[in-house]
Parts: sequence; structure tokens; C-alpha cells
Amino acid sequence: MSEFDVEDRLLWPDEVAELLGVPVGTLANWRYQGRGPAFAKVGRHVRYRQRDVDAWIDRHVVGGRR
Repeated sequence: MSEFDVEDRLLWPDEVAELLGVPVGTLANWRYQGRGPAFAKVGRHVRYRQRDVDAWIDRHVVGGRR
């Protein structure tokens, strides 16, 4: 295992919002509603693991091959 895996990278909410094409406020609403990607609290700060965001996207693919 490498010292740094891209899947373990912690993303800021604005990075995830840009990746998903949604406003940062939408991510906040999804967190409150328990609907969005899994997240971690680092102190008072919210962070997302790349692997959790990727998994959430995979679960929301409609149609096509999986």
C-alpha cells in the first residue's frame, strides 16, 4: 500500500460540489437529510473521502452498464 492513496484523500465541500455540479448549500441540505455522500467531521469541519464520493456516484448511476 502506498503512503498516499488517492481514494483516501479528504475533499472539501466546495470540491465535492464542483465535482457533482451542485451548490455547496445542496451538500449541506443533503447532509442534514442524510441523502448525500458519507462525510467526516474533523473538528467543526466537514470533509469527504474521495472513495465515499465515488461510491455514492456509483450508487446513483441510472441505466447503462454497471
